[in-house]
Amino acid sequence: MKIRTVNLSRSFHVGSSQIAAVRSVNLEISDPKLVAIVGPSGSGKSTLLNLIGLNDYPTSGQIFINDIDTSRLANHERRRIRNTNMGFVFQTFNLFPTLSALENVELPMSLAKRSQGEQSERAFRLLEIVGLAQRSNHRPKQLSMGEMQRVAIARALANKPEIIIADEPTGELDSKTAKEIISLLEDINKRDKTTVVVATHDEKIVGAADAVHTMQDGWLKTDG
Repeated sequence: MKIRTVNLSRSFHVGSSQIAAVRSVNLEISDPKLVAIVGPSGSGKSTLLNLIGLNDYPTSGQIFINDIDTSRLANHERRRIRNTNMGFVFQTFNLFPTLSALENVELPMSLAKRSQGEQSERAFRLLEIVGLAQRSNHRPKQLSMGEMQRVAIARALANKPEIIIADEPTGELDSKTAKEIISLLEDINKRDKTTVVVATHDEKIVGAADAVHTMQDGWLKTDG
């Protein structure tokens, strides 16, 4: 999947003020790379990921997915791209507390209307890959934070996405668990040829990245 932004901007109204969270960002992501977006809190990293992931709309500028201008897509087409071509990993995991680990991983496949047999088989296989097959029937409250993040990564892989968008995936984890999650994301990038875009403060992710982009006050620059 190729993602390209052209003069991408996003502003928010806060009271009588207008805050520019993302300013005229031109970014191209292609090939199966591990891409790190770094910068201080409030620099616009999460807003940029929400735009790239089609979870938000720009104030101005364009986002192209495989050379298709997404501003011309209907909402159901944007949802289809999110569910079938993208996987999402969040700092706070965003797991459904009433569902088991297996059911949380099955959910994106259910939305894609895959058969129950396919859902269960692939969900269990993904939990095996992230080392949690033995915890498949446990609910989130019965899991450690590291285990919850592993479930979230398995869920992100459910529909075989071309790109995974991860927002501070190690932010709530201790250093040992964070290292394990980073290794898992690297394996996904290399083994499955999946592009992984990570907003992070974690220097270990930055060190493993193929490309690093720094955000400051909504502006983006490429470090290499």
